[in-house]
Amino acid sequence: MIHRPLARFLALITLAFVVAFPASAPAKPAAPPQKRLVIVDDDMIGFNGVPLLLLQAPDVQVLGITTTSGSVWRDTASAYALRTLEILGRTDVPVLAGAVLPLLNSAEATKRWEGLYGRLVFKGPWTDYWPDGTIQDHPGANDPAYVPDLPMGNPKTRPGKEIAAAFLVRMVREHPGQITLFATGPMTNIAIAQSLDPTFAANVKEIVYMGGSLLPHQVLEGPSAEQFAREFVNSPRREFNIRWDPEAAKIVAHAPWPKMTMIPVDPSTGTQWTREFLDSLAAADTPLTGMMRTALPPGFPMWDEVAAMVWLAPDIVTKAETLYIDFETSQTASYGDTLSWTEAYRPHLGERAQRVILSVDRGKTEAAMRALYMRSGGK
Repeated sequence: MIHRPLARFLALITLAFVVAFPASAPAKPAAPPQKRLVIVDDDMIGFNGVPLLLLQAPDVQVLGITTTSGSVWRDTASAYALRTLEILGRTDVPVLAGAVLPLLNSAEATKRWEGLYGRLVFKGPWTDYWPDGTIQDHPGANDPAYVPDLPMGNPKTRPGKEIAAAFLVRMVREHPGQITLFATGPMTNIAIAQSLDPTFAANVKEIVYMGGSLLPHQVLEGPSAEQFAREFVNSPRREFNIRWDPEAAKIVAHAPWPKMTMIPVDPSTGTQWTREFLDSLAAADTPLTGMMRTALPPGFPMWDEVAAMVWLAPDIVTKAETLYIDFETSQTASYGDTLSWTEAYRPHLGERAQRVILSVDRGKTEAAMRALYMRSGGK
């Protein structure tokens, strides 16, 4: 028989052991890794671009696509964005329409500028001159409200009712320090968002933009590469996304982003959509790859795709520099040109350091893109 004091003592020891060394519970499954949040601001045209690649990336959540005028009018860009999402089965991603016109620039001002300094090669929907033999299709009508029939079919869905800049501000307030913002068209919407909320840029995780031009040169052979070189061969600092709205670009260049990555024209000259690359997607036999093979004309540089892949597959970068970037807004021959300096020579007028991508490995870029395009979709 155990005495009561001893029994109480043994009971206390047992209780202490149970508390200190509880029975092992079944291991909980590891939580899935949190997806990287992105918003794409774009002048979408065709079945390609940054949204498609990001939507195919398994570790990325696209919070929305905001549209702006640029290569085409805003409503046409919205139609392309909506139709892309329909084909991918991702109509859960909202499309928000943004700016129709630049902050200050206009068709009339552009014509006056051309009268002084010569014709621009490409003016988006303001284009009124197309040299004989140009391979690229004319960008469309002068009426911003006119939306042509899309070669990939017209969308059945509609844009959201919220204005793009308001959506950008709201999303960044809801996810401070978490959103990567991709800007692959003129930056009017982003400049408006920054003007609405001066804390906007500081609360974005990073901005990756396709725009600007430093010293590009023709890398590939063939008629397409030669014709696209016309845009920079005599004006190496001029690029369309910036030239459409230089004032917006300047606002963005001076905003307090924690991190900025610039993809100028330069690396895109070593890339090109080819029939061989498009046909290589056939093995996947998905709605996406089928549409790409039929609706995407070969010959164009991979402008925006480089911006996406620099972020998704950083090892494609073969050369990059840290430069201080600004954009010219005086109504002179250099209106819309890219300005750049190293630390030792910058003017200290609010310009900010940016990582500037100068070249990429074409083989690695295409391989990484192919893997994403051929991946089975899913949220």
